[in-house]
Amino acid sequence: MPHEVHAVVAAKPGAPVELRTILVPDPGPGEVLVAVQACGVCHTDLHYRDGAINDEFPFLLGHEAAGVIEAVGPGVTDLAPGDFVVLAWRAPCGSCRSCRRGRPWYCFDSRNAAQPMTLADGTALSPALGIGAFAEKTLVAAGQAVKVDPHARPEAAGLIGCGVMAGYGAAVHTGAVGSGDTVAVIGCGGVGNAAIAGASVAGARRIIAVDIDDRKLDGATRFGATHTVNSRGTDPVEAVRGLTGGHGADVVIDAVGRPETYTQGFFMRDLAGTLVQVGVPEPDMRIELPLIDLFSRGGALKSSWYGDCLPSRDFPVLVDRYLSGRLDLDGFVTETIALDEVESAFDKMRDGTVLRSVVVL
Repeated sequence: MPHEVHAVVAAKPGAPVELRTILVPDPGPGEVLVAVQACGVCHTDLHYRDGAINDEFPFLLGHEAAGVIEAVGPGVTDLAPGDFVVLAWRAPCGSCRSCRRGRPWYCFDSRNAAQPMTLADGTALSPALGIGAFAEKTLVAAGQAVKVDPHARPEAAGLIGCGVMAGYGAAVHTGAVGSGDTVAVIGCGGVGNAAIAGASVAGARRIIAVDIDDRKLDGATRFGATHTVNSRGTDPVEAVRGLTGGHGADVVIDAVGRPETYTQGFFMRDLAGTLVQVGVPEPDMRIELPLIDLFSRGGALKSSWYGDCLPSRDFPVLVDRYLSGRLDLDGFVTETIALDEVESAFDKMRDGTVLRSVVVL
């Protein structure tokens, strides 16, 4: 019997989102029904709303979520009703060529629920990143629901499902930041601050936050930045070199994803340093670099997709670090809002006045 619930739907490109009644089916084989408790408002949801991801409207938005398992489908043995979970948009299949090579964090056939959620008239919805959690209940593949310690606040734990994991993993997994390293992070929004937090946990000696907004730079120190650079009026490459003995950073993380910031990050590295791009660029953006510098500077240029994470391994660890006081997830939660306030949260996101607005149900 389908469940009638309220949810946030993007009906057409660029139009304000709508609070609609949708139908969520009971879980089928390999699926679970989740009662959503909290869901962060992420830039990716805005990209879906504006048609920048694809044109498979209408979209059921929301993907950065935590909640409680309400029901499980046939064949699901590792989850049970009442389990507290964080939702992941990657659920490794275990059988694709990447999974078989022992790299499930690159899974090329990630699992999603097979059954569609629909509008009341039967129109199928496209759930954002295969989740669709701006809803009182959502249906996902069992592998997308990662059981974590239930003592965590849902509004904090849910952020691990996307932005925090992306930034933290960009530093710890993709960038392989180690004890004593120097790190520069360009862009101090949610993902950038998560990269700063990850670098701090990993033992970086110096963490330089780079942004054009002094408010964001002030906030970055809460997550572990030791130095800040406002690049609106200062050459950030020279500033980072000046803070690293003239050499540049061992690891640079571009959490913006623009040609200008990528170029800055490339030259901000020490020789043989690593540049990690985790900020998502627009499809038409291009980068141009001197080939001789690509050759002579050495090192590594990497892209980080979801922080190269394995949700079943990494989500519980990050929640444990939060509960032990080593990862300040509460610091990412600027405000809590209701389902009907998502559109206004998008406005605040554009204005840069929030790290995360979090829908609480």
